[in-house]
Amino acid sequence: MSIIGIDYEKCNNCKICLSTCILFRYNQETEKIEYKDPQNFCNLCGQCIARCPENAILHENMGEASEFEGVGKPDAILSYDSLYNFMRAHRSIRRFKKKKVPTELLRSVFAAMNHAPTGDNVRSETFSVLSDPDQIKRLNDVVIEELLKDEYMNDRYGKLFYLLGKFFRSPIYFDAPHVIFVSSPYTHEVEMNNIGIIITYGRLAAQSLGLGTCWNGWTQIAMNINPKIKKLANINGKRVGIFIIGYPAVEFYRSAPRTMKEIDGLL
Repeated sequence: MSIIGIDYEKCNNCKICLSTCILFRYNQETEKIEYKDPQNFCNLCGQCIARCPENAILHENMGEASEFEGVGKPDAILSYDSLYNFMRAHRSIRRFKKKKVPTELLRSVFAAMNHAPTGDNVRSETFSVLSDPDQIKRLNDVVIEELLKDEYMNDRYGKLFYLLGKFFRSPIYFDAPHVIFVSSPYTHEVEMNNIGIIITYGRLAAQSLGLGTCWNGWTQIAMNINPKIKKLANINGKRVGIFIIGYPAVEFYRSAPRTMKEIDGLL
């Protein structure tokens, strides 16, 4: 339990927490709000901390809550039009400059990923990055070998891998300087949703920093077929998602065309 109580010197009895979480109760005798979690129901979502106007919720081992301009009104931080164009400009990058991304920028990407929501706030995922080109090459070779054992994958990608190999030392990763892994110890399907959301946060954050990324499904498929491949990336999780990151070596002059989908039930 990381919510440990209420700071009554700060609490103004506004009762907002009562509508935030069922674990808060108002004691009529003491005329104070109390927090009780006898069966460990709290999933550490932090909503009570975020909604308390006096910052009176006591907690530990949950990280720091932040106050910043626009935290309660995100639409004041970024307009829909700006966000929409930012997402339309997002591209998967498959050609990178040779230079590595500074550690502080990678940390910024991971910081954004850390704030991604997860189902039931499980937050079980772990992050790691592979930056050594020789290790990336070894992983690349094993992934290709595993994929080409499958008849369908061989027919679909065998020639492509051969052609990419003429241009890239590690064609699976397009010679990106870094490969990022998001893994979870759980097997249920929701974990892949969580991992997908986390990676999307990371990719959009990377774009805002002038970096390029690309989801890498090939490695994910190979690791699902042969879990032993995970050892090459020091991954112990049962579910894993991967993306590559670096400085783009390409330019774009317009967004890619996308046909609008019909939306059933929208009036």
